[in-house]
Parts: sequence; C-alpha cells; structure tokens
Amino acid sequence: MMSLQRLLDRGRLRRLPPASSEVADLLRVVERDLTDARIEALSADRRFATAYNAALQLATVVLRAEGYRTQGVAHHHTTIEALPLILGVEVAETADYLDACRSRRNTVDYDGIGIATEADVQELLREAEALRVAVSGWLKSAHPELA
Repeated sequence: MMSLQRLLDRGRLRRLPPASSEVADLLRVVERDLTDARIEALSADRRFATAYNAALQLATVVLRAEGYRTQGVAHHHTTIEALPLILGVEVAETADYLDACRSRRNTVDYDGIGIATEADVQELLREAEALRVAVSGWLKSAHPELA
C-alpha cells in the first residue's frame, strides 16, 4: 500500500503549508460545480465531468489542509490515491469509485460523446455529496482553523 511518505519520496507530492483562503476557494468551486452538475439542460457527459471535478476538489481540500500539493504527472490520480491515506480506510471505496470516474471523465473530455448516462451523473452526485459531508466534518475536527 502506498503511503504519503512514499508519494513524497516518488515526487508525486510536495509539502506546502495550507492557506485558509485556498481552502475556501476550493470549497466555493465545489459548491459551484455541484450546482452546475444539476443543470439538466447540459449533457450528461458535461454534468458527469463537472460532478467529478467537485469530488476532485474535495479531495484536493483534504490534501491541502494536511499541507500537501500534488506535483508531476497524474495529479488527479495522486489526489484520489491520497484521500484514504488521510481520511482513513472508510473512504477507500469512495476513492476507488472516484478513480474509476477519473478514467471515464478522461473519455468524456477527450474521446467521446454519450459516455455518461443520467444514472451515472446521479450516482456521482450522491458520492460527491457524501464526500462533501465527510470532508466538512473532518475539516472541522482536524483543521478547524481552515473550516
């Protein structure tokens, strides 16, 4: 199993003190993207990609609050991989799901049309909302100065 130290050693993470303004900005992006992902006039593909971005930004909040920033290639993968390393094994299934969504989002953004269904969007929105609740609670407990 990967650890935060191994991600640092491999150059996939670097230390960077968290800034409350950055965390607040990321949380505003999450709110915007969750709202936008519910706009039914948009394609399911675009809504899926937007909901994915909301979940990714939540994972980024966790990384930044702990004083890390991704670097190098595959920063989405690294951000998602670090999520259970910080929040614990109870979010491991969520991280696995988000990693699968990461691959699909790449297809949506770069390779195809009609990749995501309405059911896919709704499932990702439910997962992102649950992650938002978990991250909010964790942030208030572990880093109240950033919440």
